[in-house]
Amino acid sequence: MSKTDKIQGVRGMNDVLPADEAYWRRLEDVVADSMRGYGYQRIRTPIVEQTRLFVRGIGEVTDIVEKEMYSFTDALNGEQLTLRPECTAGVVRAAIEHNLTYDGPRRLWYSGPMFRHERPQKGRYRQFHQVGAEAMGFTGPDADAEVILLCQRLWDDLGLVGVQLEINSLGQAHERRAHRDALIAYLEANAGQLDEDARRRLHSNPLRILDTKNPAMQALVEGAPKLIGFLGEESLAHFDGLQALLRAQNLPYRINPRLVRGLDYYNLSVFEWVVDGLTICGGGRYDPLVEMLGGKPTPACGFALGVERVIELMRRAEPELAESLCDVYVVHQGAQAGVAALQAAERLRDSGLDVVMHCGGGSFKSQFRKADASGAFAAVVLGDDEVAAGEATVKWLRADDGAAGSGQQQRVPLERVAEVIIGFVQDEG
Repeated sequence: MSKTDKIQGVRGMNDVLPADEAYWRRLEDVVADSMRGYGYQRIRTPIVEQTRLFVRGIGEVTDIVEKEMYSFTDALNGEQLTLRPECTAGVVRAAIEHNLTYDGPRRLWYSGPMFRHERPQKGRYRQFHQVGAEAMGFTGPDADAEVILLCQRLWDDLGLVGVQLEINSLGQAHERRAHRDALIAYLEANAGQLDEDARRRLHSNPLRILDTKNPAMQALVEGAPKLIGFLGEESLAHFDGLQALLRAQNLPYRINPRLVRGLDYYNLSVFEWVVDGLTICGGGRYDPLVEMLGGKPTPACGFALGVERVIELMRRAEPELAESLCDVYVVHQGAQAGVAALQAAERLRDSGLDVVMHCGGGSFKSQFRKADASGAFAAVVLGDDEVAAGEATVKWLRADDGAAGSGQQQRVPLERVAEVIIGFVQDEG
């Protein structure tokens, strides 16, 4: 293979490099803590599912199914399989298959990569990551409010600013049918203003036309019949109940009558979290989905957030998020010191400390530069003289107002190195 044949990653499927890992780790830790705080249990579903799961769950006449799914035929048995474009359908499939709600409602959450074949752009990739939560078996607007409040807690804990909540109600199927008929009649009367996508969707999925990004169609969409005008008493009561709960928590929101979801299984409450016109999270209620996928009728609601988009906001709020490689860096020089350094590093790890042992030789000066760059708060220094005396030098690389200060050092017996360092950590803490 020549140098010109260098293999590169697939466009739109990005590497997460060590310099970015601090943001991913922060997000993952905050998500795990918040989910646990609300009683959600983690579920992990396969990346590959049967294609018909998404055709039935997402809807055959959607951009995802028509254009964006990575689907293929299994060469072994001829099954039609798809890399998951979203995770809710997979979670519901797992809940049905394993009868997870047999003893009552369940709160589940997930995270992981999703795949859509679309043109890559900032914040939209062919492999992207989502975090989501699904509350299954809950009928009232209190569950809707809870998942929204869970999102707000995530934004607060991540230090994000400017995130705004938009809500709407899609009502029930018969209400959407009445609205659909009125919407089709309105759009047919203005057929000359429809673009190609709108004409294609006019009779198959006219609600999606309301979500068009085409500037030339915005005035037409603004004048279209609004779904909320077709909602019955029960749907309005659910929507009013959600708003009352959000107001009681002093959570500001905006009703967006044009807000729809790109997936067919939503009903009643839907919501999005938006920053500067960019949606970072969306969700709502999807009561019909469990039955659509072969389970017993089960109400449910949830959300999914785009990890890459959230991390961009984290980076904006905190441009430099440093993450230490280790607690202790082991510096050594000399044949005997190399053996003792490996033993000392293992004993420190036995004590619960994260340790990097220098490898590859080099002067003490160059090793200390690497020790400082590692973010370690202490260096353990070993030369043949220290080893012959059964000792090591502990040098404090960075410290606050504690017993030891940055740059101070002390000689200690080898068997007491871990004890001294852990004692320092406890004093500083």
